[in-house]
Amino acid sequence: MIIGIVAAVVAALGYGTASVLQARGAQSVADPTVDTDESGQSHAPSLRSTVTAMLTVSFLAGLVFDGIGFVGNLVAAREIPLFLAQTIVSANLVVTAILATVILHVRLRTRDQVAIAVVIVALVVLALASADEGHGHDGAWLHWTVLILGIVLIVGGQAIVGVMGARIAVVAGLLGGVVFGLMAVAVRIVHGIDPFSVGDLLTDPAAYAIVLCGVGGFYLFTVALQTGSVNGAAAALVVGETVVPGAVGIALLGDTTRAGWGPVAAIAFVAAVAGAVTVASSPAVPQG
Repeated sequence: MIIGIVAAVVAALGYGTASVLQARGAQSVADPTVDTDESGQSHAPSLRSTVTAMLTVSFLAGLVFDGIGFVGNLVAAREIPLFLAQTIVSANLVVTAILATVILHVRLRTRDQVAIAVVIVALVVLALASADEGHGHDGAWLHWTVLILGIVLIVGGQAIVGVMGARIAVVAGLLGGVVFGLMAVAVRIVHGIDPFSVGDLLTDPAAYAIVLCGVGGFYLFTVALQTGSVNGAAAALVVGETVVPGAVGIALLGDTTRAGWGPVAAIAFVAAVAGAVTVASSPAVPQG
């Protein structure tokens, strides 16, 4: 379990650092379609502007840290219960907020300092309450479900972007979070990792879900970053990427807590997510 917790912390550090760099890169690319047109209607960032934002130096630097975070997330999802792994990973918002105070010279509010303390304490309690990761039975249906649901959410998200325009930030952030949550589930259930087997990997729908959901979630969150509502998008992302895999892990994969620690773990989980959302609403989280 120690390896999994350390990996999750590394993921939080990597993702948190990447967020600062990517927010700067995403919003450094001006897209005229985000502004209001002659009729006063606002539009979402175009696909071209989103790709351009991904090619900025700052954004590319963030990708390096995202890669570190992804590897840590992958190890954590395999080694510890998903409700613990994804909650620790969601603490990347705390990393982002603290890093912003150092690099961007933004002062944390008292409520943000309290929220950070709550997240840290809640994560410690969750770690103490967690038992080993479950080994619940997952049939082929679950492997296909994460892939199909990922496709539906990504395609549907792109369609919603066109309808909602620049108001998409929170919705895109939530969808991106759910898609990342599906990726965590896919990482947990994918065949061919232990023991390693290329054949099993290539024939498992969950393996393709990892790639699809990783790219799709990244794209949706980048769209959210471009709208300027980074705080709301980040808060929505946290909810999606923690609640979904946590629930699946408990309901289907056999993730459990220590005997008698269930209620304590539930309270700690809610406190950690609430604290992360509070930090996400802080001006210390970069807005470009």
